[in-house]
Amino acid sequence: MTKEKLLLTIATHGYNVGFGAKKNFASHDIVVKLPGWIGFITLAIGILQLGYTSLGCNKELSATIILVSVASLYLSAYNARVQDYDKEGIRLTTLFNRLRDLYYTVQAKEDDEFVEEQEKLNIILNELYSTTISKQVFMSQWFAHFKFFYEMQIDWVNEQLHFRFFKDKLPNSIKIFLLILIFIAIAITSYEYFFNI
Repeated sequence: MTKEKLLLTIATHGYNVGFGAKKNFASHDIVVKLPGWIGFITLAIGILQLGYTSLGCNKELSATIILVSVASLYLSAYNARVQDYDKEGIRLTTLFNRLRDLYYTVQAKEDDEFVEEQEKLNIILNELYSTTISKQVFMSQWFAHFKFFYEMQIDWVNEQLHFRFFKDKLPNSIKIFLLILIFIAIAITSYEYFFNI
């Protein structure tokens, strides 16, 4: 394998491992922190409704609070795995750092023999595939994108993969969600325009 191909391979695995680490940390953060925020927000809304009768207690607000509470119940199902997400995130971050070190070793090497480096890569990949947590928390993908692209040092991965904002850094599900919102806004505006003439 040529030096350029090996660097690209290591960077590609670095992206997968790093993103996997951040996805586990995102699931951990969502399960640990979000229920507290949900509880605080719903409590604050309830107190505001009691204290300020001028706000009124409408059905939409009550329905929203109920939906938020259901989301909190959904998250409680993941409480048993909280420590697993944290341990897996740490394990994958360690592998990510080992891949980074291997990348820089290959990059600095002058000759074209990379047998030892390929063996190290195979050892790291075997450790990677030994255990994984496939079931992640809803919305962890979005949060993991933020954590990976904006909190993690990924210059060495970007050196090979050349990440772009719209293509790589913005999750596809957000793109679809935004398109649906735009379509709904256009539909509502068109409906109001044509039926108010």
